[in-house]
Amino acid sequence: MIDWKWFTFGALAILVIYQQIRVYHIRRESKKREELFQIVTENAADMIALVDSSGHRIYNSPSYGKTLGYTKEELRDTPPLEQIHPEDRAQIEEAAREAFRGESGRRIEYRMRHKDGSWRIFESTASPVSGPSGKVEKLVIVNRDITDRKRLEEQFRQAQKMEAVGQLSGGIAHDFNNLLGVIIGYGEILQEGLAADHPLRSSADEILNAGRRAASLTRQLLAFSRQQVLEPKVLNVNAVVQDMESMLRRLIGENMELTSGLDPNLGTVKADQGQLEQVIMNLAVNARDAMPEGGKLLIETSNTEMDATFVRRYSYPVKPGSYVLLSVSDTGMGMDAATRARIFEPFFTTKQKGQGTGLGLSMVYGVVKQSGGYIDVYSEPGIGTTFKIYLPRADEAIAPQKPQTEVSTALRGHETVLMVEDEGALRTLTSNLLEMCGYVVLTAKNGAEALDISQRYTNPIDLLLTDMVMPGISGRVLADQLVQLRPRIKVVYMSGYTGQAVGAHGILDPGSLFLQKPFTRDALARKLRKALDGVSKSASAAGAGSG
Repeated sequence: MIDWKWFTFGALAILVIYQQIRVYHIRRESKKREELFQIVTENAADMIALVDSSGHRIYNSPSYGKTLGYTKEELRDTPPLEQIHPEDRAQIEEAAREAFRGESGRRIEYRMRHKDGSWRIFESTASPVSGPSGKVEKLVIVNRDITDRKRLEEQFRQAQKMEAVGQLSGGIAHDFNNLLGVIIGYGEILQEGLAADHPLRSSADEILNAGRRAASLTRQLLAFSRQQVLEPKVLNVNAVVQDMESMLRRLIGENMELTSGLDPNLGTVKADQGQLEQVIMNLAVNARDAMPEGGKLLIETSNTEMDATFVRRYSYPVKPGSYVLLSVSDTGMGMDAATRARIFEPFFTTKQKGQGTGLGLSMVYGVVKQSGGYIDVYSEPGIGTTFKIYLPRADEAIAPQKPQTEVSTALRGHETVLMVEDEGALRTLTSNLLEMCGYVVLTAKNGAEALDISQRYTNPIDLLLTDMVMPGISGRVLADQLVQLRPRIKVVYMSGYTGQAVGAHGILDPGSLFLQKPFTRDALARKLRKALDGVSKSASAAGAGSG
């Protein structure tokens, strides 16, 4: 017979053992899950937090400390909302209320304070965790640091905006320069035909003055849009600064102290000296205007390397390598973040009406970018401003100065000039100016017509004066072809617009001659004499000049 007592006892023992084994496996699996959770949370780049219904952090992943710089104790003792930017707290509280109602999945962005006082930008999601009753008791919050991404997005938008404004301003300057050339040219003819005591002489003078001021504005627009022609050579920035010191002292006034800290071992750069001097002068003027009660202006130079560390620190795309750093610092009123974001835009100015065009810093930006460099600005209200310009270091030594052949003082000529200009009014004016200087002038409205004239004209053509950017055949291509037909011909380029279409980044080859529109009759005559009297290379020797 079955002893039911022992049978029952044995069954209970087996059940207890089974339960113990089951509990053991459950605990083992739970421990595994805890270990996996710990591995995931403690090694995650994102910041993971567990928050209860009262808003207290139950858990912070180690990435909080790595990202924000706080210790575990500091995070534990600091209410979460105190670290949130005051302007973002309302949306954080609303997102938390939604999550505790069981709504999840909404992604928000907000700012959290780093221990060093700076603000980091985070992308955050909150997932509800329900208790046994089904009520949401906790929230799992995942925060991803997107500060660098946001900065890069903003820089990309800013670069797009500056590029668009540059293209627009360059196009405007091109058309405007052609009109100004006509205004200035005929203004000079009118002025020359009026005696000094003529009632209309002062009106002619004012027309010319206004035209020249407008021409200066368009040159600054072209500088911003990186469409001016540069004539680079190997330079020592220290020498440029030292040569300008006396002028800068007069420029900033006696109530300001100018000091310099120039690295004696500074490397060389390849840049347009005139444009670099203009950059330094504009920054000095900007500093002077920021210090109406006086202050200090400091100009420094040094060698620096742009490496991976540099890129991470400044968070903008740069070409790694060796650079020369030119810093211009003042102790003026400084700028807030909103002003700093716009200072390089054309026509943006904080000065009172009539006290500035808003083109000085945009010109600085354009010259630096066209020279292959980068510019940063550091400024705080009430502290001052520092502009840092990084120019690529050149591998070449500074070439010794060569004595130049003296240009003939007689500006009149008798040679034959083939003048090519697609703008009708400017073509007529330039032809008249050349004839007034004694030249024989052949005119063409485009490259094809110029080639046709050259083939039909049996006498020598001494010089080609051509616009650089024209429909059909460009000025450079025209020059190349004419040199093949007439190897002794000299070339002078002219343009009011010089962008990507005129050659490698708008840079002239050494020896090429360029006449910037709008030009005066005197500038035109001097440039032609310089070419014809043999000061520059012939078109064939100079490779017809890339412009």
